[in-house]
Amino acid sequence: MIKKILKIILLVLVVGFIAVQFFNRPDKSTTTEVTPAHITKVMTVPANVESILKRSCYDCHSNHTAWPWYSSVAPVSWLVAEDVEHGRKKMNFSEWTKLSEAKREARLNEICEQIKSDEMPMPKYLLMHSDAKLSQADKDILCKWVETELQKLEDKPE
Repeated sequence: MIKKILKIILLVLVVGFIAVQFFNRPDKSTTTEVTPAHITKVMTVPANVESILKRSCYDCHSNHTAWPWYSSVAPVSWLVAEDVEHGRKKMNFSEWTKLSEAKREARLNEICEQIKSDEMPMPKYLLMHSDAKLSQADKDILCKWVETELQKLEDKPE
C-alpha cells in the first residue's frame, strides 16, 4: 500500500515538474550589441578592467548575460532570472548613461566597496561560476580603475 502511494506521489511530482517547464517562462533577454549607453562608450575602460567585468559582473549587471543551461529549467530558471533582473536594476553597465552623474559616482564607489567585502560577485553565483571569483589582483585593478574614474569626475568642470 505504501509503495503504491509513493509511486503515485512520485508520478505526480514528475508530471508537475514537466508541466511547470511550459509555464511562467522568465524573460532571458540578452544582446551582443554595445550601444552608445554602454559604460565602455562613455568612460575609459582599459582592456584588463573590461575583461574582469565581463568575466565576473556582466552576467547580472549588463544586457550581455550568458544564460547557463540550468536557466532553462524551472524552478531554477525563476531564481536565476530574478537575480539577473535585480542585478540589472541595481546597476547595468549596458545602460550606464541612463544613470544620473550622482548615481554613476555612487555605483562606482559601490563596486570597490562590494568587491573588497566579497559581497560581489555573489557567493551563490560563484558556486556555479568559479571563474568569476576575483583574485586580490583583480580587486586591486578594479579599485584602481574606480579611483581613477572618480578622480576624473571630480576634476570635470561644471
